[in-house]
Amino acid sequence: MTSPADKTSAECPKDPFMEGDLSHRRRVSLRMTVIARLQRNNFDRKVTDLNVTRSQWAMIAVVARYPGSTQRTVAEYLEMSEASAGRLIDRLCADGLLERRDRRDDRRARAVYLTDAAGPLLEKLGKIANESEERMFQGFSDEEIERLLDYMNRIYENVSRG
Repeated sequence: MTSPADKTSAECPKDPFMEGDLSHRRRVSLRMTVIARLQRNNFDRKVTDLNVTRSQWAMIAVVARYPGSTQRTVAEYLEMSEASAGRLIDRLCADGLLERRDRRDDRRARAVYLTDAAGPLLEKLGKIANESEERMFQGFSDEEIERLLDYMNRIYENVSRG
């Protein structure tokens, strides 16, 4: 077994964010993109034993957070077309994890909810998310995480104004 110090430069390429004449802003922008991708990929790898795809776990998470949302609203949260969201909801309904219910305020719209069968899956997804967050923020104090959240919220506000 090799230690990290034994790895050659071919095995551990240099960090492209620390080289060249990139501005700090560009490095931060690139780093955020890579971190988001790594987190998604790591989470996907950890949930493979649960037989759930990224689209499925994302849908379940959104419906858990916003129960009673319409298909349109869920599609907006997931940044997908209504038709794609509808097919995914249909699939998860067929699997017994989601259900559609009539809405009292709009007879044309149907609300989406988790079923009781989704509870154990959601609990496992939450546990994996907690473990991933523990790893990601290892060595950070609560105050540092709070500051980082403030910075990220400011960035979000700037970007979301479009």
